Amino acid sequence: MGLFERYLSIWVGLCILVGVLLGNFMPGLFEFFAQLEIAHVNLPVAIFIWVMIYPMMVQVDFSSIKDIGKKPKGLLLTLVINWLIKPFTMAALGWLFFKVFFVSMVDPTTASEYIAGMILLGVAPCTAMVFVWSQLTKGDANYTLVQVSVNDVIMIFAFAPIAAFLLGISDIQVPWQTLLLSVVLYVLFPLLAGFFTRKVLDKSTDHHEVNTFVNTLKPWSIVGLLATVVLLFGFQAEVILQKPLAIVLIAIPLLLQTYGIFTLAYVAAKVLKLPHNIAAPACMIGTSNFFELAVAVAISLFGLQSGAALATVVGVLVEVPVMLSLVAFVNRTRHWFDVS
Repeated sequence: MGLFERYLSIWVGLCILVGVLLGNFMPGLFEFFAQLEIAHVNLPVAIFIWVMIYPMMVQVDFSSIKDIGKKPKGLLLTLVINWLIKPFTMAALGWLFFKVFFVSMVDPTTASEYIAGMILLGVAPCTAMVFVWSQLTKGDANYTLVQVSVNDVIMIFAFAPIAAFLLGISDIQVPWQTLLLSVVLYVLFPLLAGFFTRKVLDKSTDHHEVNTFVNTLKPWSIVGLLATVVLLFGFQAEVILQKPLAIVLIAIPLLLQTYGIFTLAYVAAKVLKLPHNIAAPACMIGTSNFFELAVAVAISLFGLQSGAALATVVGVLVEVPVMLSLVAFVNRTRHWFDVS
């Protein structure tokens, strides 16, 4: 592992702190960045997210999809968790906490926006960070590629309809044009760019040129991630400092969702008798979120200063330390599974 992966939580934590401090002491700078948008898409956020996820998309080997039938159980587990369970449990938890438990603590409009942000997180299964979690748990790299490839293809067609359905039942008006634009911009285009890049470079059986290209871009991917975190927390700095209770309220159902989904997936993997190198990344993919997409869509739909954007940013805050704790648990329970 490189220096970044090894100390991931530290770098992200420092960038969160830097973002909040800069947003508080230099609000004019972030107001300027906030005005740079086209069709409700914030350009700085879009650029940094592209820089972050493009190298990850180059790693997606769509030719690996042909191997789906060889080990279907792990893929089936991931798909069921990602598309039939996780979005709906996230929406249910959001409604339960902000319409019932916390109803006296948050005004109705803000509560609906928090729920919307949580829904966008729940409908966006992880793509970029999956490779890190898989590596940390010694997962099967090729099988992880299959899972990511299939999930990304499904996401192109399923993200917008499921998000619109769940946002609709939460009494939130959905601007379809903006939602579809976000899917095209943050899922379809990066996938196509990665596909054609790989097609041009991948001429040898050992994938040497592709791997060299990805390793060259990896530092820029790191810069994109850290810059995105700084920017997002800078945009939300005032709210974070003025309403720390809101952060706690949002984090509670997000934590319950994350640990609950992981427990469900891990138990199912045990019941299905999956080997550890497939069970581990399968559960990680089902548990973590494509927060880059969720944040971008929340900003596009509801605005930079909205409760939905804040909820997705809290998702970033929760994601890294929680996933690292699950990585540690998975590695300690390796003996529960077949490791042959």
